[in-house]
Amino acid sequence: MAITTLGGGCFWCLDATLKTLKGVIGVVSGYADGAIKNPTYQQICTGTTGHAEVVQITYDADIINFQTLLQVFFSIHDPTTLNRQGADRGTQYRSTILCHDNEQLLLAKDYIAQLDASGAWPNPIVTEVKLLDIFYEAEKYHQDYFRLNPTNGYCQAVISPKVAKLRNEYQSYLK
Repeated sequence: MAITTLGGGCFWCLDATLKTLKGVIGVVSGYADGAIKNPTYQQICTGTTGHAEVVQITYDADIINFQTLLQVFFSIHDPTTLNRQGADRGTQYRSTILCHDNEQLLLAKDYIAQLDASGAWPNPIVTEVKLLDIFYEAEKYHQDYFRLNPTNGYCQAVISPKVAKLRNEYQSYLK
C-alpha cells in the first residue's frame, strides 16, 4: 500500500473522482500545510490558516501507480490558476502535491516539467510540490460528500461534470 496527498480545489471534487479508480483503496478529505493544529472547516474557509483542502489517497501501487494518479489529478483540475479552482478562490483551493517520500517528490516534479514542456496547458503549471508535513482529517460530513449529497447544487454544477469527464477519458482505469 502507498499513500499520497493531493489538493486541487475543493476536496469534494477530488474525493468523488479519485475513489472511482481501480487500485484506490481509500480517500480521506482533510487539511494540510497550515499554521494551526487541528483546524476546522470554518477556520480553513477564512483563508488565513495557510491550510489547503486536500485528499489523502491510499492505493495499491501494484494496481495503480503514482504516475497514473498524477495523470488523472492533472486532468480533473486546472493546475495553472493560483489559489483558485473555478469560483472557489483562496489559498485553501491551491493546487498542491504533498508527497510522502522523495521518490514521489521527484516523480511529481518531473511530470510537471513534462506537462509544461509539452504545452498541455496554455499557461505554466503553478502546482506546488513538497513533502507533506501533517495531515488533518476533515469533519465527518465532508467525507464521501458527493455520494451522500448527489442533489446538492454544487455537486450537480461542479462535481458531476468532473466525474463524467473522468468516466469518459479514463474508463479503463475505473472500478
